[in-house]
Amino acid sequence: MEIIIVGAGKLGYKLAEAFTIEDNNVVMVDEKGSALERADNQLDVLTVKGNGAQLSLLNGLKAGSKDLLVAVTSSDEANILIASTAKRLGCKKVAARVRNPEYSNQINFVKKEMNIDYIANPENETAREISKYLIKGKALHMEDFAGGRVVMTEFRAKNLPLAKNTVLKDLQIPSQMLIAAIQRDGGIIIPHGDTIIKGSDLVYIIGEKETVNNYCIECGKPSVQKGAKKVMILGGGKAGYYLAKNLIKSGVQVKIVERSEDRCRYLAEELPAALIIHGDGTDNHLLKEENIGETDALVSLTGYDEENLLVALLAKKHGVEKVIAKVSRPNYVPIIEQLGIDVAINPVLITASEILRYTQGGRVAALSLLLGGEAEVIEIITQENSSIVGKPLKALNLPKGLIVGAVVKNGDVVIPDGNTVIGPDQRLIIFILQSEVKILKKLFYKTRGGVFGELWNNYKGLRDPSSI
Repeated sequence: MEIIIVGAGKLGYKLAEAFTIEDNNVVMVDEKGSALERADNQLDVLTVKGNGAQLSLLNGLKAGSKDLLVAVTSSDEANILIASTAKRLGCKKVAARVRNPEYSNQINFVKKEMNIDYIANPENETAREISKYLIKGKALHMEDFAGGRVVMTEFRAKNLPLAKNTVLKDLQIPSQMLIAAIQRDGGIIIPHGDTIIKGSDLVYIIGEKETVNNYCIECGKPSVQKGAKKVMILGGGKAGYYLAKNLIKSGVQVKIVERSEDRCRYLAEELPAALIIHGDGTDNHLLKEENIGETDALVSLTGYDEENLLVALLAKKHGVEKVIAKVSRPNYVPIIEQLGIDVAINPVLITASEILRYTQGGRVAALSLLLGGEAEVIEIITQENSSIVGKPLKALNLPKGLIVGAVVKNGDVVIPDGNTVIGPDQRLIIFILQSEVKILKKLFYKTRGGVFGELWNNYKGLRDPSSI
Protein backbone atom coordinates (compact mmCIF):
# COMPACT_ATOMS: atom_id res chain seq x y z
CA MET A 1 0.00 0.00 0.00
CA GLU A 2 0.96 3.65 -0.43
CA ILE A 3 0.69 5.23 3.03
CA ILE A 4 1.15 8.68 4.56
CA ILE A 5 1.58 9.03 8.34
CA VAL A 6 1.34 12.60 9.65
CA GLY A 7 2.91 12.81 13.10
CA ALA A 8 6.19 11.13 14.08
CA GLY A 9 5.50 10.55 17.77
CA LYS A 10 5.28 7.17 19.53
CA LEU A 11 2.12 6.05 17.76
CA GLY A 12 3.24 7.32 14.36
CA TYR A 13 6.56 5.52 14.72
CA LYS A 14 4.94 2.25 15.82
CA LEU A 15 2.56 2.35 12.85
CA ALA A 16 5.39 3.12 10.45
CA GLU A 17 7.41 0.26 11.90
CA ALA A 18 4.53 -2.19 11.44
CA PHE A 19 3.70 -1.01 7.92
CA THR A 20 7.31 -1.10 6.68
CA ILE A 21 7.78 -4.64 7.94
CA GLU A 22 4.98 -5.57 5.55
CA ASP A 23 6.66 -3.96 2.52
CA ASN A 24 4.38 -0.94 2.22
CA ASN A 25 5.63 2.41 0.89
CA VAL A 26 5.44 4.82 3.81
CA VAL A 27 5.91 8.58 3.97
CA MET A 28 6.18 10.22 7.41
CA VAL A 29 5.42 13.92 7.86
CA ASP A 30 6.18 16.10 10.87
CA GLU A 31 6.96 19.76 11.49
CA LYS A 32 9.89 18.86 13.73
CA GLY A 33 12.98 17.51 12.05
CA SER A 34 14.14 16.01 15.35
CA ALA A 35 10.98 13.87 15.52
CA LEU A 36 11.77 12.43 12.09
CA GLU A 37 15.39 11.53 12.84
CA ARG A 38 14.63 8.22 14.57
CA ALA A 39 12.38 7.05 11.73
CA ASP A 40 14.91 8.25 9.16
CA ASN A 41 17.72 6.30 10.83
CA GLN A 42 15.89 3.09 11.73
CA LEU A 43 13.01 2.60 9.27
CA ASP A 44 12.72 2.27 5.51
CA VAL A 45 10.48 5.33 5.11
CA LEU A 46 10.56 8.66 3.32
CA THR A 47 10.49 11.53 5.82
CA VAL A 48 9.17 14.99 4.99
CA LYS A 49 9.46 18.01 7.26
CA GLY A 50 6.38 20.17 7.05
CA ASN A 51 2.83 20.93 8.17
CA GLY A 52 0.56 18.04 7.16
CA ALA A 53 -2.47 20.32 7.27
CA GLN A 54 -1.19 22.38 4.34
CA LEU A 55 -2.99 21.62 1.09
CA SER A 56 0.17 22.28 -0.93
CA LEU A 57 2.11 19.65 1.05
CA LEU A 58 -0.63 17.02 0.68
CA ASN A 59 -0.87 17.75 -3.04
CA GLY A 60 2.90 17.52 -3.33
CA LEU A 61 2.79 14.07 -1.72
CA LYS A 62 -0.06 13.05 -4.04
CA ALA A 63 -2.29 12.25 -1.07
CA GLY A 64 -5.26 11.87 -3.38
CA SER A 65 -3.76 8.75 -4.96
CA LYS A 66 -2.69 7.08 -1.71
CA ASP A 67 -4.31 4.03 -0.15
CA LEU A 68 -4.16 5.32 3.42
CA LEU A 69 -3.44 8.46 5.42
CA VAL A 70 -3.19 8.36 9.22
CA ALA A 71 -3.09 11.66 11.14
CA VAL A 72 -1.58 11.24 14.62
CA THR A 73 -0.16 14.67 15.48
CA SER A 74 -0.49 16.08 19.00
CA SER A 75 -3.49 18.20 17.93
CA ASP A 76 -6.96 16.65 17.59
CA GLU A 77 -8.16 19.53 15.43
CA ALA A 78 -5.19 19.23 13.09
CA ASN A 79 -5.72 15.47 12.77
CA ILE A 80 -9.37 15.96 11.83
CA LEU A 81 -8.47 18.63 9.29
CA ILE A 82 -5.64 16.59 7.75
CA ALA A 83 -7.70 13.41 7.44
CA SER A 84 -10.73 15.23 6.04
CA THR A 85 -8.63 17.13 3.50
CA ALA A 86 -6.87 13.97 2.31
CA LYS A 87 -10.21 12.22 1.89
CA ARG A 88 -11.59 15.07 -0.20
CA LEU A 89 -8.47 14.91 -2.35
CA GLY A 90 -9.25 11.27 -3.13
CA CYS A 91 -7.30 9.23 -0.55
CA LYS A 92 -8.99 5.82 -0.28
CA LYS A 93 -8.94 5.50 3.52
CA VAL A 94 -8.16 8.04 6.24
CA ALA A 95 -7.82 7.71 10.01
CA ALA A 96 -7.32 10.31 12.72
CA ARG A 97 -6.40 10.25 16.39
CA VAL A 98 -8.84 12.30 18.50
CA ARG A 99 -8.18 12.25 22.23
CA ASN A 100 -10.03 15.16 23.85
CA PRO A 101 -12.87 13.95 26.12
CA GLU A 102 -14.92 16.97 25.06
CA TYR A 103 -15.20 15.44 21.58
CA SER A 104 -16.09 11.93 22.77
CA ASN A 105 -19.86 12.41 22.45
CA GLN A 106 -19.66 13.66 18.87
CA ILE A 107 -17.24 11.22 17.27
CA ASN A 108 -19.88 9.71 14.99
CA PHE A 109 -20.95 13.18 13.87
CA VAL A 110 -17.33 14.16 13.13
CA LYS A 111 -16.72 10.96 11.16
CA LYS A 112 -19.83 11.47 9.05
CA GLU A 113 -19.57 15.19 8.42
CA MET A 114 -15.79 15.28 7.94
CA ASN A 115 -15.80 12.04 5.92
CA ILE A 116 -13.22 10.28 8.13
CA ASP A 117 -13.17 6.50 7.97
CA TYR A 118 -11.69 5.70 11.38
CA ILE A 119 -11.10 7.69 14.58
CA ALA A 120 -8.79 6.33 17.27
CA ASN A 121 -8.70 7.40 20.93
CA PRO A 122 -5.77 5.74 22.77
CA GLU A 123 -6.75 6.95 26.23
CA ASN A 124 -10.35 5.86 25.87
CA GLU A 125 -9.35 2.44 24.56
CA THR A 126 -6.87 2.08 27.42
CA ALA A 127 -9.58 3.00 29.94
CA ARG A 128 -11.92 0.40 28.46
CA GLU A 129 -9.34 -2.35 28.77
CA ILE A 130 -8.58 -1.45 32.38
CA SER A 131 -12.29 -1.15 33.18
CA LYS A 132 -12.91 -4.73 32.00
CA TYR A 133 -10.23 -5.90 34.40
CA LEU A 134 -11.42 -3.85 37.37
CA ILE A 135 -15.21 -3.91 36.97
CA LYS A 136 -15.90 -7.32 35.45
CA GLY A 137 -12.88 -8.99 37.03
CA LYS A 138 -11.82 -10.25 33.60
CA ALA A 139 -8.12 -11.02 33.21
CA LEU A 140 -6.55 -8.11 31.36
CA HIS A 141 -4.30 -10.35 29.31
CA MET A 142 -7.14 -12.63 28.23
CA GLU A 143 -7.97 -11.81 24.62
CA ASP A 144 -11.16 -12.95 22.88
CA PHE A 145 -11.24 -14.22 19.30
CA ALA A 146 -13.87 -15.74 16.99
CA GLY A 147 -16.74 -14.00 18.73
CA GLY A 148 -15.58 -15.22 22.16
CA ARG A 149 -15.23 -18.90 21.22
CA VAL A 150 -11.43 -18.79 21.42
CA VAL A 151 -9.38 -17.04 24.10
CA MET A 152 -5.71 -16.39 24.68
CA THR A 153 -4.21 -15.88 28.11
CA GLU A 154 -0.80 -15.96 29.75
CA PHE A 155 0.62 -17.92 32.67
CA ARG A 156 3.83 -17.84 34.61
CA ALA A 157 5.21 -21.35 33.98
CA LYS A 158 5.89 -21.93 37.66
CA ASN A 159 2.11 -21.78 38.24
CA LEU A 160 1.32 -24.51 35.71
CA PRO A 161 1.00 -28.10 37.00
CA LEU A 162 4.28 -29.99 36.49
CA ALA A 163 5.49 -27.42 33.94
CA LYS A 164 8.78 -26.29 35.43
CA ASN A 165 11.75 -27.76 33.51
CA THR A 166 9.37 -30.03 31.58
CA VAL A 167 9.66 -30.88 27.90
CA LEU A 168 6.64 -29.39 26.16
CA LYS A 169 5.49 -32.66 24.57
CA ASP A 170 5.38 -34.25 28.05
CA LEU A 171 3.24 -31.51 29.56
CA GLN A 172 -0.28 -32.64 30.36
CA ILE A 173 -2.73 -30.00 29.12
CA PRO A 174 -6.28 -30.36 27.75
CA SER A 175 -6.60 -31.26 24.07
CA GLN A 176 -8.59 -28.09 23.38
CA MET A 177 -5.63 -25.90 24.36
CA LEU A 178 -2.22 -25.11 22.91
CA ILE A 179 0.90 -23.39 24.23
CA ALA A 180 1.43 -21.04 21.30
CA ALA A 181 4.41 -18.99 22.52
CA ILE A 182 6.85 -18.47 25.35
CA GLN A 183 8.25 -15.18 26.60
CA ARG A 184 11.77 -15.69 27.90
CA ASP A 185 14.56 -13.23 28.74
CA GLY A 186 12.77 -10.32 27.11
CA GLY A 187 12.02 -12.13 23.84
CA ILE A 188 9.32 -14.39 22.39
CA ILE A 189 9.88 -17.86 20.97
CA ILE A 190 7.47 -20.20 19.18
CA PRO A 191 7.97 -23.57 20.94
CA HIS A 192 8.13 -27.09 19.50
CA GLY A 193 7.64 -30.48 21.13
CA ASP A 194 11.20 -30.67 22.49
CA THR A 195 11.21 -27.16 23.99
CA ILE A 196 12.02 -27.22 27.72
CA ILE A 197 9.78 -24.93 29.76
CA LYS A 198 11.62 -22.99 32.44
CA GLY A 199 10.06 -21.80 35.69
CA SER A 200 10.66 -18.15 34.81
CA ASP A 201 8.92 -18.43 31.43
CA LEU A 202 5.70 -16.62 30.61
CA VAL A 203 3.63 -18.92 28.40
CA TYR A 204 0.79 -17.87 26.09
CA ILE A 205 -2.07 -20.36 25.86
CA ILE A 206 -4.71 -20.36 23.11
CA GLY A 207 -7.78 -22.56 23.23
CA GLU A 208 -11.52 -23.11 23.44
CA LYS A 209 -12.99 -20.64 25.93
CA GLU A 210 -14.55 -23.03 28.44
CA THR A 211 -11.51 -25.29 28.44
CA VAL A 212 -9.14 -22.39 29.09
CA ASN A 213 -11.44 -21.01 31.81
CA ASN A 214 -11.49 -24.36 33.61
CA TYR A 215 -7.73 -24.69 33.29
CA CYS A 216 -7.30 -21.20 34.75
CA ILE A 217 -9.33 -22.25 37.79
CA GLU A 218 -7.29 -25.45 38.23
CA CYS A 219 -4.09 -23.40 38.15
CA GLY A 220 -5.40 -20.94 40.75
CA LYS A 221 -5.80 -18.16 38.21
CA PRO A 222 -9.54 -17.85 37.54
CA SER A 223 -10.29 -15.98 34.33
CA VAL A 224 -13.00 -14.00 36.10
CA GLN A 225 -12.26 -12.56 39.53
CA LYS A 226 -14.09 -10.34 41.98
CA GLY A 227 -14.53 -6.81 40.68
CA ALA A 228 -12.93 -3.86 42.48
CA LYS A 229 -15.10 -1.61 44.66
CA LYS A 230 -12.49 1.01 45.64
CA VAL A 231 -9.97 2.27 43.09
CA MET A 232 -7.24 4.90 43.33
CA ILE A 233 -6.06 6.52 40.08
CA LEU A 234 -2.76 8.39 39.96
CA GLY A 235 -2.75 10.90 37.13
CA GLY A 236 -5.82 12.87 36.15
CA GLY A 237 -5.06 13.17 32.44
CA LYS A 238 -7.26 11.96 29.62
CA ALA A 239 -6.84 8.25 30.40
CA GLY A 240 -7.49 8.87 34.09
CA TYR A 241 -10.61 10.86 33.24
CA TYR A 242 -12.04 8.18 30.93
CA LEU A 243 -11.26 5.42 33.43
CA ALA A 244 -12.83 7.26 36.35
CA LYS A 245 -15.95 7.96 34.30
CA ASN A 246 -16.32 4.27 33.42
CA LEU A 247 -15.75 3.13 36.99
CA ILE A 248 -18.20 5.61 38.49
CA LYS A 249 -20.94 4.44 36.11
CA SER A 250 -20.49 0.95 37.56
CA GLY A 251 -20.74 2.12 41.16
CA VAL A 252 -17.02 1.99 41.97
CA GLN A 253 -15.61 4.45 44.52
CA VAL A 254 -12.87 6.47 42.82
CA LYS A 255 -10.03 8.63 44.11
CA ILE A 256 -7.86 10.59 41.68
CA VAL A 257 -4.49 12.01 42.71
CA GLU A 258 -3.33 14.80 40.40
CA ARG A 259 -0.42 17.27 40.64
CA SER A 260 -1.94 20.13 38.63
CA GLU A 261 -4.30 22.34 40.62
CA ASP A 262 -6.05 23.53 37.44
CA ARG A 263 -6.58 19.95 36.31
CA CYS A 264 -7.97 19.09 39.74
CA ARG A 265 -10.59 21.84 39.36
CA TYR A 266 -11.56 20.51 35.94
CA LEU A 267 -11.89 16.94 37.24
CA ALA A 268 -13.93 18.08 40.23
CA GLU A 269 -16.38 19.82 37.90
CA GLU A 270 -16.62 16.96 35.38
CA LEU A 271 -16.54 14.06 37.87
CA PRO A 272 -18.45 15.21 40.97
CA ALA A 273 -18.80 11.61 42.20
CA ALA A 274 -15.03 11.15 42.41
CA LEU A 275 -12.76 12.33 45.22
CA ILE A 276 -10.09 14.57 43.67
CA ILE A 277 -6.84 14.95 45.62
CA HIS A 278 -4.26 17.61 44.75
CA GLY A 279 -0.86 16.08 45.43
CA ASP A 280 2.10 13.97 44.34
CA GLY A 281 1.20 10.32 43.81
CA THR A 282 4.79 9.24 44.49
CA ASP A 283 4.61 10.69 48.02
CA ASN A 284 4.48 7.70 50.36
CA HIS A 285 3.03 9.83 53.17
CA LEU A 286 0.16 10.98 50.95
CA LEU A 287 -0.59 7.40 49.96
CA LYS A 288 -0.72 6.35 53.60
CA GLU A 289 -2.96 9.31 54.50
CA GLU A 290 -5.37 8.28 51.76
CA ASN A 291 -5.45 4.70 53.12
CA ILE A 292 -3.97 3.12 50.04
CA GLY A 293 -3.90 -0.26 51.77
CA GLU A 294 -7.70 -0.28 51.90
CA THR A 295 -8.18 0.16 48.16
CA ASP A 296 -8.90 -2.83 45.92
CA ALA A 297 -6.84 -1.51 43.03
CA LEU A 298 -4.38 1.20 42.09
CA VAL A 299 -3.91 2.42 38.52
CA SER A 300 -0.93 4.66 37.75
CA LEU A 301 -1.50 6.68 34.57
CA THR A 302 0.96 9.55 34.81
CA GLY A 303 3.00 10.64 31.80
CA TYR A 304 6.21 9.08 33.13
CA ASP A 305 6.88 5.34 32.93
CA GLU A 306 9.40 5.40 35.78
CA GLU A 307 6.92 7.17 38.04
CA ASN A 308 4.18 4.69 37.19
CA LEU A 309 6.46 1.75 38.01
CA LEU A 310 7.61 3.34 41.28
CA VAL A 311 4.05 4.00 42.45
CA ALA A 312 2.99 0.49 41.46
CA LEU A 313 5.77 -0.95 43.62
CA LEU A 314 4.74 1.26 46.54
CA ALA A 315 1.15 0.07 46.16
CA LYS A 316 2.25 -3.57 46.23
CA LYS A 317 4.27 -2.84 49.35
CA HIS A 318 1.10 -1.51 50.99
CA GLY A 319 -0.81 -4.67 50.11
CA VAL A 320 -2.97 -3.45 47.21
CA GLU A 321 -4.40 -6.53 45.48
CA LYS A 322 -4.52 -5.26 41.89
CA VAL A 323 -1.89 -2.89 40.53
CA ILE A 324 -1.79 -1.54 36.96
CA ALA A 325 0.90 0.72 35.50
CA LYS A 326 0.89 2.51 32.16
CA VAL A 327 4.18 1.84 30.39
CA SER A 328 4.94 3.35 26.99
CA ARG A 329 8.53 2.19 26.52
CA PRO A 330 8.69 -1.39 25.17
CA ASN A 331 12.07 -2.07 26.78
CA TYR A 332 10.42 -1.85 30.21
CA VAL A 333 7.92 -4.62 29.44
CA PRO A 334 10.21 -7.61 30.19
CA ILE A 335 10.93 -6.42 33.75
CA ILE A 336 7.32 -5.80 34.78
CA GLU A 337 6.63 -9.31 36.06
CA GLN A 338 10.00 -9.42 37.83
CA LEU A 339 9.01 -6.33 39.79
CA GLY A 340 5.83 -7.99 41.00
CA ILE A 341 3.48 -5.61 39.16
CA ASP A 342 0.25 -7.29 38.06
CA VAL A 343 -0.29 -5.56 34.73
CA ALA A 344 1.52 -3.11 32.46
CA ILE A 345 -0.63 -1.54 29.76
CA ASN A 346 0.62 0.30 26.68
CA PRO A 347 -1.83 2.73 24.99
CA VAL A 348 0.36 2.93 21.87
CA LEU A 349 0.17 -0.82 21.24
CA ILE A 350 -3.58 -0.90 21.91
CA THR A 351 -4.21 1.89 19.40
CA ALA A 352 -1.75 0.56 16.83
CA SER A 353 -3.47 -2.84 17.00
CA GLU A 354 -6.86 -1.26 16.30
CA ILE A 355 -5.61 0.85 13.40
CA LEU A 356 -3.72 -2.06 11.84
CA ARG A 357 -6.73 -4.34 12.15
CA TYR A 358 -8.90 -1.74 10.46
CA THR A 359 -6.52 -1.04 7.61
CA GLN A 360 -5.97 -4.72 6.86
CA GLY A 361 -9.57 -5.15 5.83
CA GLY A 362 -12.53 -7.37 6.52
CA ARG A 363 -10.66 -10.66 6.57
CA VAL A 364 -8.59 -9.62 9.60
CA ALA A 365 -11.14 -9.74 12.40
CA ALA A 366 -8.83 -9.09 15.36
CA LEU A 367 -5.21 -8.23 15.99
CA SER A 368 -3.18 -7.83 19.18
CA LEU A 369 0.41 -6.65 19.45
CA LEU A 370 2.50 -8.23 22.21
CA LEU A 371 5.80 -7.48 23.94
CA GLY A 372 6.32 -4.05 22.45
CA GLY A 373 5.10 -5.20 19.05
CA GLU A 374 7.59 -8.07 18.65
CA ALA A 375 4.74 -10.52 18.11
CA GLU A 376 1.14 -10.47 16.92
CA VAL A 377 -1.94 -12.60 17.47
CA ILE A 378 -4.12 -12.31 14.38
CA GLU A 379 -7.57 -13.68 13.63
CA ILE A 380 -7.85 -14.30 9.89
CA ILE A 381 -10.77 -15.51 7.79
CA THR A 382 -9.42 -17.75 5.03
CA GLN A 383 -10.17 -17.09 1.39
CA GLU A 384 -10.92 -19.77 -1.16
CA ASN A 385 -7.96 -18.79 -3.35
CA SER A 386 -5.34 -18.56 -0.56
CA SER A 387 -2.48 -21.04 -0.79
CA ILE A 388 -3.10 -22.47 2.68
CA VAL A 389 -6.55 -23.82 1.73
CA GLY A 390 -6.89 -27.51 0.89
CA LYS A 391 -3.49 -28.57 2.21
CA PRO A 392 -2.45 -30.20 5.52
CA LEU A 393 -0.48 -27.83 7.73
CA LYS A 394 2.57 -30.10 7.71
CA ALA A 395 2.83 -29.66 3.92
CA LEU A 396 2.97 -25.86 4.09
CA ASN A 397 6.50 -25.52 5.53
CA LEU A 398 5.34 -22.84 7.95
CA PRO A 399 8.21 -20.76 9.38
CA LYS A 400 9.31 -21.39 12.96
CA GLY A 401 8.04 -17.96 13.94
CA LEU A 402 4.41 -18.77 13.05
CA ILE A 403 1.92 -21.14 14.66
CA VAL A 404 -1.77 -21.73 13.93
CA GLY A 405 -3.21 -21.83 17.45
CA ALA A 406 -6.85 -22.60 16.69
CA VAL A 407 -9.27 -23.12 13.82
CA VAL A 408 -12.98 -22.31 14.00
CA LYS A 409 -15.21 -24.03 11.45
CA ASN A 410 -18.98 -24.42 11.59
CA GLY A 411 -18.91 -22.92 15.07
CA ASP A 412 -16.56 -25.59 16.47
CA VAL A 413 -13.09 -24.86 17.85
CA VAL A 414 -10.33 -27.19 16.62
CA ILE A 415 -6.77 -27.20 17.95
CA PRO A 416 -4.89 -28.17 14.78
CA ASP A 417 -2.05 -30.63 14.23
CA GLY A 418 0.09 -31.35 11.20
CA ASN A 419 -2.69 -33.30 9.49
CA THR A 420 -5.31 -30.56 9.81
CA VAL A 421 -6.55 -29.34 6.43
CA ILE A 422 -7.75 -25.73 6.30
CA GLY A 423 -10.86 -24.87 4.28
CA PRO A 424 -12.20 -21.55 2.97
CA ASP A 425 -14.15 -19.17 5.20
CA GLN A 426 -12.67 -20.60 8.38
CA ARG A 427 -11.29 -18.50 11.22
CA LEU A 428 -7.64 -19.06 12.09
CA ILE A 429 -6.06 -17.69 15.27
CA ILE A 430 -2.39 -17.22 14.41
CA PHE A 431 0.51 -16.37 16.73
CA ILE A 432 3.35 -14.87 14.71
CA LEU A 433 6.63 -13.10 15.33
CA GLN A 434 6.86 -9.67 13.76
CA SER A 435 9.83 -10.83 11.68
CA GLU A 436 7.60 -13.37 9.91
CA VAL A 437 4.63 -11.12 9.12
CA LYS A 438 5.62 -10.92 5.45
CA ILE A 439 4.86 -14.61 5.01
CA LEU A 440 1.18 -14.00 5.72
CA LYS A 441 0.44 -12.52 2.30
CA LYS A 442 1.97 -15.54 0.59
CA LEU A 443 0.05 -18.09 2.64
CA PHE A 444 -3.30 -16.47 3.28
CA TYR A 445 -3.96 -13.89 0.57
CA LYS A 446 -4.09 -13.52 -3.17
CA THR A 447 -2.53 -10.06 -3.18
CA ARG A 448 -2.22 -7.44 -5.91
CA GLY A 449 0.53 -5.10 -4.92
CA GLY A 450 1.23 -4.27 -1.30
CA VAL A 451 0.35 -6.26 1.77
CA PHE A 452 -3.28 -7.35 1.91
CA GLY A 453 -3.76 -5.35 -1.29
CA GLU A 454 -6.85 -7.11 -2.56
CA LEU A 455 -8.41 -6.99 0.89
CA TRP A 456 -7.78 -3.28 1.02
CA ASN A 457 -9.24 -2.56 -2.39
CA ASN A 458 -12.32 -4.63 -1.67
CA TYR A 459 -12.77 -3.64 1.96
CA LYS A 460 -16.30 -4.42 3.09
CA GLY A 461 -16.03 -4.18 6.87
CA LEU A 462 -15.74 -6.88 9.50
CA ARG A 463 -17.61 -10.12 9.13
CA ASP A 464 -20.18 -11.16 11.74
CA PRO A 465 -18.58 -13.90 13.89
CA SER A 466 -21.96 -15.63 14.20
CA SER A 467 -21.91 -16.36 10.47
CA ILE A 468 -18.96 -18.75 10.77
